[in-house]
Amino acid sequence: MQLQTRNNTKRGKPYGGKSVSELLRSKGHGCHIRLLLRQFPFNLCTHKVTLRDRYGTGPGYVQLFPSYLGFSFSPKPPVLPVTSLTPFSLLQAHGSALVSSLNLSELSQVLAPSQFLITVPLRGLTGYRECQVRHWRYYTINGAKLLSSVRDPEELHQWLEVEQFSKSLQQWHEEDVNIEGDLVPAKVLIVFRELVEKSIISCNLSSKVTVLESFSSVVRVAVETSESQVEVELVPAVEIPTCWPEKARWPRCLKRWPSQEKVRCIKSLGFDLLARSNYHWQLCFSRAEHILMEGLDEDGGCRMKCFRVMRQMKEDVWCAGNKPVITAYHLQTVLFWTCEKYPRTKDWRCFPEAFLRLVQKLHKCVSQHFLKHYFLKNTNLLKYANTSDLDLVASKLAVFLENPVFCLD
Repeated sequence: MQLQTRNNTKRGKPYGGKSVSELLRSKGHGCHIRLLLRQFPFNLCTHKVTLRDRYGTGPGYVQLFPSYLGFSFSPKPPVLPVTSLTPFSLLQAHGSALVSSLNLSELSQVLAPSQFLITVPLRGLTGYRECQVRHWRYYTINGAKLLSSVRDPEELHQWLEVEQFSKSLQQWHEEDVNIEGDLVPAKVLIVFRELVEKSIISCNLSSKVTVLESFSSVVRVAVETSESQVEVELVPAVEIPTCWPEKARWPRCLKRWPSQEKVRCIKSLGFDLLARSNYHWQLCFSRAEHILMEGLDEDGGCRMKCFRVMRQMKEDVWCAGNKPVITAYHLQTVLFWTCEKYPRTKDWRCFPEAFLRLVQKLHKCVSQHFLKHYFLKNTNLLKYANTSDLDLVASKLAVFLENPVFCLD
């Protein structure tokens, strides 16, 4: 099978073919988002924020990492560049003891539609430890009693008890966020939403920033910019930088990728827990994923080039639209599994062969409606995806594989 290429620098480029760096240097998308978010009141701290599109990592995805990682922006940015900006405040007053302030990272790529996610590190919880004690929960998020127990969390989620932390501020023991010793995401989000609404008013941003209505307790805001309206989901996050979750049995035995040194580095950075559902906290491995992407081609391979082209093809041909069933996070996961299966340098020297290998892996996963999470092998990232949409993407991938043609920038 021959891979055909053709140069086309304009096709598939959002915003008139401008790069993200060009847009940010002008008074464009990222600049206005940054200026608006800087005006939100919050409380001290030196953390970098995670910014990504709400449907997954990738196009429009920028991660937020604790300041101790010390990442900096490169003149030739990788897919997920991170740069420190002057700390800005986001919320204030009542919840300030619970939530820390943010530094907004710069976008690696501007996408249409503009839909992002920002994780907000929570304060006052340190010394996390895994909890082996299991008991049934018989309460609603309003504190009422249930006759039957709340369902158990899936593999990507877990309960979180305040007693799992050796040190915790008194606010985490109060009824507005705590039920029977559990820290309840839905209640945290209710308090957080109130803080965001008050902050928008106190900063005179009502004409530019609007809190969107939602059937769930997630907090989404619409931000008016000079380019368009940007939708941002704000997600409170508990950072666990001191341990690796037991359910993440990684790496698997006898694997040559990544290196043992990188594995030790990744596991030393821990994970996060995100408040994105009613009862259960979602495990997040954004720091680990960033380390895996960083230095991916230090052996001179073409892994990142394959990822960028596959991401562009997804946006232009295979899965375009406002709410794609396949996100860049799915593509990144496919990349990780392929790197693990083909760890040798020679496997990534020939771009056409390496790229087709990735697309074939993606086609297999989409066709089978099954893509394992890279760190939690029992989690299917396509479990709740629309099967008709997946089948449509699979058919487009099959057509491409029959006659591989794509655009090179």
